[in-house]
Amino acid sequence: MPALPALPALPAFDPARLAEIQHDYFHRWQKLFVQAATPQSLEPPADRRFADPAWQDGVNALNASLYLLNADALMKMADAVQGDAQTRERIRFATQQWVEAMSPANFLATNPEAQRKLIETQGRSLGSGIGNLLADLARGRISQTDETAFEVGRNVATSPGSVVFQNELFQLVHYAPKTPKVGSRPLLMVPPCINKFYILDLQPDNSYVANAVENGHAVFMVSWRNVGPDQGHLTWDDYLETGVCEAIRVVREISGQDTLNMLGFCVGGTILCTALAALAARGEHPCESLTLLTTLLDFAEPGVLGVFVDETFVRMREQQLGNGGILAGRDLATTFSFLRPNDLVWNYVVSNYLKGEAPAPFDLLYWNADSTNLPGPMYCWYLRHTYLENKLKDADACTSMGQPIDLGRIDAPSYVFGAREDHIVPWRAAFASTGLLGGDARFVLGASGHIAGTINSAKKNKRSYWVGPAGTSDPEQWLEAAEEKPGSWWRDWTTWLETRKGEAVDPARFVSDKYRPIEPAPGSYVKQKAS
Repeated sequence: MPALPALPALPAFDPARLAEIQHDYFHRWQKLFVQAATPQSLEPPADRRFADPAWQDGVNALNASLYLLNADALMKMADAVQGDAQTRERIRFATQQWVEAMSPANFLATNPEAQRKLIETQGRSLGSGIGNLLADLARGRISQTDETAFEVGRNVATSPGSVVFQNELFQLVHYAPKTPKVGSRPLLMVPPCINKFYILDLQPDNSYVANAVENGHAVFMVSWRNVGPDQGHLTWDDYLETGVCEAIRVVREISGQDTLNMLGFCVGGTILCTALAALAARGEHPCESLTLLTTLLDFAEPGVLGVFVDETFVRMREQQLGNGGILAGRDLATTFSFLRPNDLVWNYVVSNYLKGEAPAPFDLLYWNADSTNLPGPMYCWYLRHTYLENKLKDADACTSMGQPIDLGRIDAPSYVFGAREDHIVPWRAAFASTGLLGGDARFVLGASGHIAGTINSAKKNKRSYWVGPAGTSDPEQWLEAAEEKPGSWWRDWTTWLETRKGEAVDPARFVSDKYRPIEPAPGSYVKQKAS
């Protein structure tokens, strides 16, 4: 008789912790039902999903309160699982997905708000919701904003300028000056290639590009191509050599400057630093100053994205895409949405489908839905050498552009920004970059998350940020000594960069006969849609 397959091992718990969770659960459960048995004594559920008055009485309040009690107990159990860090994080992530999906707010039969609207509209809300659902099924994703309200180049990505260079992989945008004089040393921005660059140029009041231009910088932007099947062969080295290095060459030639101020955002910062380290190994040092916004160089703490990455997953992707092909942008967009399921998935299931409402216009969510494809070989190199093997942080542990990569060879002052609530690039992981780069490093911590913390307009001057002592290698010690300052961290960055932009010159110096305007900003590459 053949042997039966072994059953998977059950999760292990500390018995004392499990008993504590159980005791707390039954105590709260008993209290809840005692309150429910006494008219008007049940406390309203404390969660924004249940803020409507329809949830505040009777069976609906009890249903929501029971859900929150069960959800809290399940998440505590997930946190109490014993095992290695990745296994525990995966269990927590999977538990969170299930918990958020099972909210009574997500179902018409248990959502009193949707039921009330169904009655008030005589069924029209349900008809509209079904129409919204069918439209999203055809679109292949959940609508998060009114996409008809925005158009790239019309009311997002509106900073004036021109495309002055392009190749197979990117267009180079040179922004028009807004000051009589500009700094002789230009600022080159390298955005992430997994999103469109105009997150840095949403609208005039929250445009990072406009902020830099208004402060007298000559600004150039890399606009990555939204690659298609014809570019499915491109590698990580192509993004360095044909992308960043070529952009550096062109901007140096236009400006006549040997060194440039450079900025990398998220994956754009990882790409930029790898390219600069490869150039340094060749004896080239084109970087005058380096700004990194929510960038990972040390992937020891990779945020929630690390949940997905192990040898099996990476090998599967290498078999699928390592020799060519495209990672579809909609796959990346779906993954990122489920990192925040309440805010970016179920919130819209309820409003769009159960209530039949049209999503409101929101520039940031329009950008979030404007996804980009990635070439398979490039994506696979990135997965293996960073998220899986974490080789960039170790000197000469990996090779790019035919050169051993040592980030310490980037001998330039750096401004490293992290966001305190960032779930994609945890701020402590962003802080780790200060110990990897050559030159003096200034770390600044902003409030909020990966995007909202970064795009914190100096004009609106909201939230706050923290500055701390230089030379501290421990993030907790840095935070303990840091001083919180009100407003936007953009103002601190502007002050830091001011002394590095060179002498004041006529903007006409950046007009080049060799690199004449090809088309107006934002260019055509950024308007290409993902598959």
